[in-house]
Amino acid sequence: MRRDGRLGVGIIGAGRVGPVLGAALGGAGHAVVGITRGSDEERVEAILPGVPFLDALEVVRRSELVIIAVPHDELPGLVAGLAELGAWQPGQLVLHTDPAYGIGALGPAAAMGAIPLAVHPAVAFTGTSMDLRQLSQAYAAVTAPGPVLPIAQALAVELGCEPVVVAEESRAAYAEALETATEFSQSIVRQSTRLLAEAGVPDPGRYLSALVHSTVDQALSAAGSAATDDPTAPIDG
Repeated sequence: MRRDGRLGVGIIGAGRVGPVLGAALGGAGHAVVGITRGSDEERVEAILPGVPFLDALEVVRRSELVIIAVPHDELPGLVAGLAELGAWQPGQLVLHTDPAYGIGALGPAAAMGAIPLAVHPAVAFTGTSMDLRQLSQAYAAVTAPGPVLPIAQALAVELGCEPVVVAEESRAAYAEALETATEFSQSIVRQSTRLLAEAGVPDPGRYLSALVHSTVDQALSAAGSAATDDPTAPIDG
């Protein structure tokens, strides 16, 4: 870490998540030093103007904090492959954003002295600057070794999120909960808009907007009250 507290941040993964997190940390005063190439470089350039495109090895070489935001199935192999190349550095922060993995997926990097962190913002990312506002209203699941847990929590805060500690052994259940919520919500909305269209209602998505949002808000409020009323309900995973 630099003396002024800023980190040189490198991003592996140029999909919807990585560039947004880079922009959020850049807004918090850190320096984004590079990002790997993706399928939509114009979108990345729009949210991270002037940040160079580098290969993964060079991103790791230049960075004090490496953010890995790649598809679930790619994460273990990527971390292991970079370890085989001797890329990871002692004391380097390595943070992945996958909901289902804890820090175990970063084992090859940790074995070389890197500091493993798992931080998952609970946001449906669009890959645009609009996500920055979503981050400011979101929670983030944080998993890290005890001595460095405050670092992971601080990074979640700098992303704009409120950190919630999720135990390593609870990450799979956490991921399943989020997948259930998103898949069920999307399925119900698709089914409802189709039925409204068949009923001749114009612009069924907009028609449902207020109803769906208010219903979800009420359900979330009721769920929060139920958890508060139940003294046996777990606080964290």
